[in-house]
Amino acid sequence: MKPYSMDLRERVLAAVDAKEGTQQEIAQRFCVSEVWIRKMKRQRRELGTLEPQTHRCGRKPSLDESQRKQLAELVAEDADATLKELRERLGVTCCLSVIWNALKQMGLTYKKNGQGRRARSPRRPEAASQMAATATSP
Repeated sequence: MKPYSMDLRERVLAAVDAKEGTQQEIAQRFCVSEVWIRKMKRQRRELGTLEPQTHRCGRKPSLDESQRKQLAELVAEDADATLKELRERLGVTCCLSVIWNALKQMGLTYKKNGQGRRARSPRRPEAASQMAATATSP
């Protein structure tokens, strides 16, 4: 839902300040709620502005911008490091999915096998040549 325009906010509070009626009458006249008018009055009193406020809730990121830059440098130094090794070198206590998501957002995704090496395709070139050789023999 889009926030109300600044023009409407200013007109409603100007009407409230001029005491052009009760808050209920002003709310009906401008098609807003009484609660919204009280909220705008409080916001003007506490913040000194009527501008729509940004969405301020939600979870804060586990890695700040400096840690993300350091993570990118670590990957540049050792591209074959596992997520666990990157977390230890970074010196943070978080789950591995935090490191994985940060790398994914930076466009640095990769897949590792259990020994910490890059995962290979299940059809390696050697296996493909062996299959081709067995297919041609009678």
